[in-house]
Amino acid sequence: MAATTVGADGRFQVRVTPRPASSRMTFRARLTPTAVSAPVAVSARAVRLDAVGDVNLGDGPGEAIARHGPRYPWRFAGPILRRADLAVANLECAVSHRGAPQPKLFVFRGTARALLAAREAGGLDAVTLANNHSGDYGRNALLDTLRNARRAGLRTFGAGRTAARARRPRIVTRLGLRIGLIGMSDINPPGFVAGGRSPGTAAASEAGVRRAVHRARRAGAQVVVVYFHWGVEGQFTSTARQRQLARAALRAGAQVVLGAHPHVLEPVVRHGHSVVAYSLGNFVFAPVRPGSGRTGILHVYLSRSGVTGVRLRRGHIVGTRPAFRSV
Repeated sequence: MAATTVGADGRFQVRVTPRPASSRMTFRARLTPTAVSAPVAVSARAVRLDAVGDVNLGDGPGEAIARHGPRYPWRFAGPILRRADLAVANLECAVSHRGAPQPKLFVFRGTARALLAAREAGGLDAVTLANNHSGDYGRNALLDTLRNARRAGLRTFGAGRTAARARRPRIVTRLGLRIGLIGMSDINPPGFVAGGRSPGTAAASEAGVRRAVHRARRAGAQVVVVYFHWGVEGQFTSTARQRQLARAALRAGAQVVLGAHPHVLEPVVRHGHSVVAYSLGNFVFAPVRPGSGRTGILHVYLSRSGVTGVRLRRGHIVGTRPAFRSV
């Protein structure tokens, strides 16, 4: 499929959707029946989405950052993620100096410098805040997290100033492909979920994910990614609830379903032109339970038809930072 636009100055633009998505094409411009330009070779390829699990800039990683600098966590993973067209993660902490710790067992927060390094050295482009730690220091700290992410050049999804904003899909364009990002949490401490006029996260539900996917489609998304916070910590298999929410997302039209919270890797399942990664495990994190030191980067290749390829690049966490045998 091709479309040509010609400007008043004679310049023109050709938009082509190649079949297949990864291919090589040759173009010539014909001005008259006998005047033809020299051939121009153009390569097309699928969009590469890299997805990783929990990124915590406080706690153990925060101590390492204080000792070695904000670029420390990304020494091995950064060169890989920076080659992606779009890299997404679950930001498992608040990024603020304000607020007080909420009454829960674990609370995490990092610094704006560490978040900027996640963008610049780590190559992250977007983060979901729909989890059980983005509100660890209260609602004002969550608003600071949103502001600090924006200042760092990161797109956020899954949390917002109101419930409507928290549920709003984030649309990004890569290589002409419009990708909708949706974040939802099924693990919701008291006071974390956004209200009609209060900041917070987007709570997960079957009806809610259907509405969000449909809204992303209406906004022009050609591929929809849903990142859930769900499951059971330390469990290596998906639960019935995870599978229920994943089915709802896929049936609504999502092609990529990602998961975090168990802190260990769970199965990656391909469904035709869609994929579900039930848990991407820890990424920048201090492993504290069996299996939580195993990590990975999920490479997902996307076109307008959905998922054209998937590969999980496995690694392990050394101290608090992910490491891989090759880049």
